[in-house]
Amino acid sequence: GVTVAVFESRRIIGIWSGLFESPRGVAVDVGSTTVAAHLCDLTTGDVLSSASVMNPQIPFGEDLMSRVSYIMMHPEGADAMSSAIQSALSKLFVELTDQLGETTDNILEISLVANPIMHHLVLGINPINLGGAPFALTVDEAVTLRARDLGLDTHNQARLFVLPCIAGHVGADTAGVILAESPDTDDAMSLIVDVGTNAEIVLGNKDRLLVCSSPTGPAFEGGEISAGQRATAGAIERVRIDRSTLEPKFRVIGSELWSTDSQFGEATRELSITGICGSGIIEVIAEMFLAGIISEDGIVDGALAERTTRVRAHGRTWSYVLHFAEDESQRDIVITQNDVRQIQLAKAALYAGIKLLMDKMGVSEVDRIRLAGAFGSHISVEHAMVLGLIPDCSLDHVSSAGNAAGVGARIALLDHDARGGIQRTVNKAERIETATETDFQDYFVAAMAFPHKTDPFDNLFSVLERPQPKAAPQTEGRRRRRRG
Repeated sequence: GVTVAVFESRRIIGIWSGLFESPRGVAVDVGSTTVAAHLCDLTTGDVLSSASVMNPQIPFGEDLMSRVSYIMMHPEGADAMSSAIQSALSKLFVELTDQLGETTDNILEISLVANPIMHHLVLGINPINLGGAPFALTVDEAVTLRARDLGLDTHNQARLFVLPCIAGHVGADTAGVILAESPDTDDAMSLIVDVGTNAEIVLGNKDRLLVCSSPTGPAFEGGEISAGQRATAGAIERVRIDRSTLEPKFRVIGSELWSTDSQFGEATRELSITGICGSGIIEVIAEMFLAGIISEDGIVDGALAERTTRVRAHGRTWSYVLHFAEDESQRDIVITQNDVRQIQLAKAALYAGIKLLMDKMGVSEVDRIRLAGAFGSHISVEHAMVLGLIPDCSLDHVSSAGNAAGVGARIALLDHDARGGIQRTVNKAERIETATETDFQDYFVAAMAFPHKTDPFDNLFSVLERPQPKAAPQTEGRRRRRRG
């Protein structure tokens, strides 16, 4: 007997002698930092193996725009980056099938999501048009092609399906999120936020869907923060500050103990406390606001230096010492006035984008908020709302969507009807360009305050005590010290 594998449009992929029981597909999420892939059984839909790898394009630039800048200065860089990511995908496919004792010849289908720049580079398209206004996509429809045409290590007739990009800074990964979360099928007004260097924002229900991106920068991922770092072992990830004593306690990645636990020192001796990652930055600044260390305008109150050694002069401003170094080989981990400003700028850009969509939609509140991606999986919803990253909403209706983009890729892999469906959804979504909206700047300025200059956040402060308004605190460390 023989097995004939037939997929969409009655297309014959291959013929095997005997019974072929292991048709495989791969769902891929190509991020600017990490590339993740899941091998699925195309018969049952089960995930059989998973693997990930650091994006090999990082040597060309830490973030997306620096990679585009590299291409602008080195035109050959586009081909080099495309080759690097295609090679990395092939290695992932080998790793996935090796885990099962199989070969890549069993891979018959691939679905892929990515941000616009990664999307173009995977397909061998120069992304230089995405480096400046009007941020034009070269391809904005879903793409289906033979995987071997990109040099991917699969069955010779395997097909690659790439979900559609939506706008210049709203990519196929957002299409994957929409496919996974299905806000366009529900009566409820849903807000979906995927935070990275650019935040992708989706707002809507079955009647209307709006999308935009907002330039939040790298602060939420530890970039441009004095003690900031990626989420690796030794990074502070959780923070609480006592409202009376202003003393902190924290947890680091790699240990479940709080720093006030008697066993903490021994448990973290080999980890070393090296810095603070995105979730920790959000929590410490929110806690500083709740404890009155910073005002609603984000000014560190230098007058508190008379109460605690944690508040100390930092040039002409003040800072808060989260962790005193154990010895001279380490450094104090300090939250500076500039760190607070970086978070204010990032969160104001995010909130302004959300408010812009809400204004366009004609709503003053949303029914649910979903936080997508790795960032959304690890941050404290409560602290995010304290800072004003997201609008006021019942905390019970705010949750993590996990890697929704990857889930969307898996849906597209296993359900061919979903491929046409997401294209239709993307086609009807309304793109809002924040850079050209006159109201965006006003929304941004109001969102610089914690949690917001005018929005009351009644839901949040029904479960948390609202900090008392403070008089304008001292801002110049050296001058305040001379007066004291």
